Amino acid sequence: MTDTLDLEFPEPRPARGGAAVGSADQALDAVEAWFRAQSKMEERFGRIFRQAIDEVLDGQRTARFDINADGLVTKTERTYLGTKVEIICQDEFHLDRGKKMDYSVAGHDVDAKFSMHSLLGQAIPREAVGNICLLMHASDKESRFSVGLVRVTPDILNASSNQDGKKTISALGRSRVRWLVREGRLPENQLLHLSPIVRGAIFDRALSKQERVNQLFRKVQNRIIHRRTVTTVAQQHDGPKRVRDARSALAAEGIIILGYRDGHPEIARALELAVPRQGEWISTRVVRRPPGDTRPAALLQDGYYVRAREDEVPQPVSARYGAGE
Repeated sequence: MTDTLDLEFPEPRPARGGAAVGSADQALDAVEAWFRAQSKMEERFGRIFRQAIDEVLDGQRTARFDINADGLVTKTERTYLGTKVEIICQDEFHLDRGKKMDYSVAGHDVDAKFSMHSLLGQAIPREAVGNICLLMHASDKESRFSVGLVRVTPDILNASSNQDGKKTISALGRSRVRWLVREGRLPENQLLHLSPIVRGAIFDRALSKQERVNQLFRKVQNRIIHRRTVTTVAQQHDGPKRVRDARSALAAEGIIILGYRDGHPEIARALELAVPRQGEWISTRVVRRPPGDTRPAALLQDGYYVRAREDEVPQPVSARYGAGE
């Protein structure tokens, strides 16, 4: 059953290979071992949380990028985020439904608990007592997440309960959590982490959706831009079409936008930029290489170009340095 749960992170207790030393809970041992045996487990949990947050934000339709934005994201939507995490996690790890709890893992019932931030009254429901809980916590603001397992028994719960009979996990309970991931890196929410000035320039109400995409690649250069960022700014599914149009518009300012094919990765490497993968782009302003200049250079359509310094006057560049995606 998916409720949110506010987590704290005590120092881990001594363990061998990540499992409890001298554990008498064979079911918990089996569930822990199952998760640890999953290929790229930490990366997959990060993708789960990123996808869940992005799907609830629905930036393509709403242009929202902050799950904690009061007035833009409703309490109901934030509550549903826990359910979304549960669903995506089940799909990602191909988990069956449990007999009474959310999942069946290694033949044992496991309940899912997810939190995004601290909220009053979050607690463990009666039906979870006696069962194993998969505790999941993510902070979009900090780009971090943690995942752990614990057997919920009466002795690890605080005595007081709310009107629904739910109880919080005690300090003793938190000390018993077996962390599968401690402070893992959550894939970054790019728009959330831009400066307010840059973000304001991109989302200027006076701009058309295409002009917003132009601003994105004009203001955020020399770093990978993800498809989800483009679709949120453009508010449409066909982000690549907006990027192609931005490529033509910004060429007059000497700004190139590189994708994952048509020779663009080679240009990115030559300019010592991060190389885009499918669904990614990177922009940079270039100037024709001055005689004797030793900066890394890339061959475009009509000569060699280098990444421009701030004090160099913008020079138009051909938009045909690659066919694009």
